[in-house]
Amino acid sequence: MDILRRVRDLEARIATTVDRTVGGFVQSGTREPLEIVHAIVETMVLEVQASGRGRRVFPFNAVAVSVLAPSRDARARFDAVLGDGPSLRDRMVQRLHAAGCDVADLDVALEYVGRAPKTWQRQEFHVEFLRVDKPAPMQTVAQATPVRVEVTVLQGTAEKRTYSFGATRIDLGRCAEVRDSRHRLIRTNHVAFVEGAGEVNQSVSRRHAHISHDPGSTEFRLHDDGSEHGTGILRNGRTLAVPRGARGVRLQSSDEIVLGDARLRVRFDPDSARPR
Repeated sequence: MDILRRVRDLEARIATTVDRTVGGFVQSGTREPLEIVHAIVETMVLEVQASGRGRRVFPFNAVAVSVLAPSRDARARFDAVLGDGPSLRDRMVQRLHAAGCDVADLDVALEYVGRAPKTWQRQEFHVEFLRVDKPAPMQTVAQATPVRVEVTVLQGTAEKRTYSFGATRIDLGRCAEVRDSRHRLIRTNHVAFVEGAGEVNQSVSRRHAHISHDPGSTEFRLHDDGSEHGTGILRNGRTLAVPRGARGVRLQSSDEIVLGDARLRVRFDPDSARPR
């Protein structure tokens, strides 16, 4: 019993040290990239949970990190820190392993922002922890032809005004390609709002939302992917909020999709099983 008590006391001291370390980084106001990277990594430990029998788990499989970098030079300094050593994901996985968590699947997305929103709890960065449903295996959806959907841009500037898709997933966001700090492609937006084309476009997050379709049904659903300014559906004069995660909200033909200040209209024929 004495040994068990000592182990628990040691864990308590370690946890206290971690909390103080993170607090010190947050309150110091430092802008040094390496220190901020360490602070981001340490926030992972605060989300670790006990699962019984001395085991610990990290209950999320995706992490979205936003870093304040108001200039090209600031971004270059962060890229230099992450490019000269382990990637941000590798650092996170290593830290979770050190905390006793067996992490097999973790997606990490990093983006730089020029101005920190008021909703951020920390001045230098913001970390969002997500539990994302993985897409169904390709072999289970390749046998059926999805219903075709037409997407029209009503407000905002995209690469095209009207799109037509027969895909099972349609990603919506700012920029055609979303890359991490090491310039690795992590997402391709099918409907891509142009970067730097006004305030409406800037209200659209790079990984804003997506439309899903099960080829075995005629149902389309809209999902928020952790956007900064929110996602909604405008229908019959009412706006339906789309919460993050979960199963999304079912779409009806002629609905307007609200992405921040941008708007899209979707039209589809649920009785059609073939592309027009």
